[in-house]
Amino acid sequence: MARLTVDDRREEILRATVAQIAERGVAAIRVADVATALGVSTALVFYHFRSKDRLVAEAFGYAARRDLDRLAQVAGSGGSARQRLVRALRLYHPSGSAAPGWRLWIDGWSAALREPELRRVCRRLDLRWRDTIAGLIAEGVTAGEFDCPDPEAAAWRITALIDGLSVQTTVHRGVLTRRQAEAWAYDQAARELGVPAL
Repeated sequence: MARLTVDDRREEILRATVAQIAERGVAAIRVADVATALGVSTALVFYHFRSKDRLVAEAFGYAARRDLDRLAQVAGSGGSARQRLVRALRLYHPSGSAAPGWRLWIDGWSAALREPELRRVCRRLDLRWRDTIAGLIAEGVTAGEFDCPDPEAAAWRITALIDGLSVQTTVHRGVLTRRQAEAWAYDQAARELGVPAL
């Protein structure tokens, strides 16, 4: 059996940490849980990440990079600005492929209130999402697809609505269906963009 490189081992630990955070939550995760999931010693985890706080922050950074890579693929893919924006919103909304990650990010936002390093990771992720959405809206305005005087403000309002609806559908299951939340978000986005529907 081939030995893992340092980079491969770090990535393996980060993947396991993300899975453990999603399962147990930031407050309850222990380095021992990550080590047990991988069948390694806690000393090995601490060798690569000097503290639990560092491990958690880097795990969120790893998850953020993964999400942002998917977003970059969507934003840079073919099609009109409108088509790419719809794909990006679908990715962002819990009914899309981001759904399993919403529990992770809700927990991360909460923990970020107390953890400065985690706050920086969450902020970077939020800003990149908003900047990408604003960029797609601006492209659509230039192409004559949208009628939106302030793409940046529109992006803030659209993503804030999706954030709020996503928290409701993730935390308070059954109060609001994901289909309803998605329909409301798309209706509001269409109004922001001056189009009849998305």
